[in-house]
Amino acid sequence: MEIVGLIPAAGKATRLSPLPCSKELLPTGFEPHPNTGEPHPKPVSKYLLELMREAGARQVYLVLRKGKWDIPQYYGDGSQLGLHLAYLIMHRPYVTPFSADQAYTFIQGKQVVFGFPDILLSPPDALKRMLERLQQHQADVVLGVFPVEQPHKWDMVELGEDGTVEHIVAKPAVSNLRYGWALACWGPAFTEFMHEHLQKGEEQIITTGRTIELSMGAVMQAAIDNGLRVQSVCFDDGSALDTGTPEDLRKAIRSYS
Repeated sequence: MEIVGLIPAAGKATRLSPLPCSKELLPTGFEPHPNTGEPHPKPVSKYLLELMREAGARQVYLVLRKGKWDIPQYYGDGSQLGLHLAYLIMHRPYVTPFSADQAYTFIQGKQVVFGFPDILLSPPDALKRMLERLQQHQADVVLGVFPVEQPHKWDMVELGEDGTVEHIVAKPAVSNLRYGWALACWGPAFTEFMHEHLQKGEEQIITTGRTIELSMGAVMQAAIDNGLRVQSVCFDDGSALDTGTPEDLRKAIRSYS
């Protein structure tokens, strides 16, 4: 089954604003310049694209909102990364799951690797290992979970002994749970579930005129409640560094520079 990447990049970065560029292009660490080999600034989202390439994805869809034209200007068609990049424009002013569902017609019937472009992750083969578990356990979704120190910033996961994700708790103020999820991969069943689930949510928005706060974790939990099989891979020796706030961005820059 074809593997495709999906990256929601339609956010406004209000916690970091004002910015001179889209937050997905903020320099975080360095890499050799392709021509000179000298250290060259590396944008934060490039790490995720490399993880997707390592997992076997060749086509990656980035969902943007209008005005974030610096992202396609920088990455172009993705050939410098060995990827085929396509850009979709978000027409629904909602939240991350609706951004992901914007790619519905392009990801139907495929295996999807998913991540957030402002989170730095290791190890580099994380998504590859998650896809292996997806196949071995015939799961519908596999979450990459990492030990985190600030549960209130993450969707925390409660795991069974066999790695089954039993419950997802969205950004709890206090928690005894150890792992938060930061990566995902899934098969066609979850793509269809998410699409139908969000269609119902959109109908509520139209009917009531109210916006809704809905996270990807909440959609994953709804999938669990409806009997989809959600597994996990625990990266105890890995790391997940969010760059969504000035404080977290400083930490990430120090760690990767």
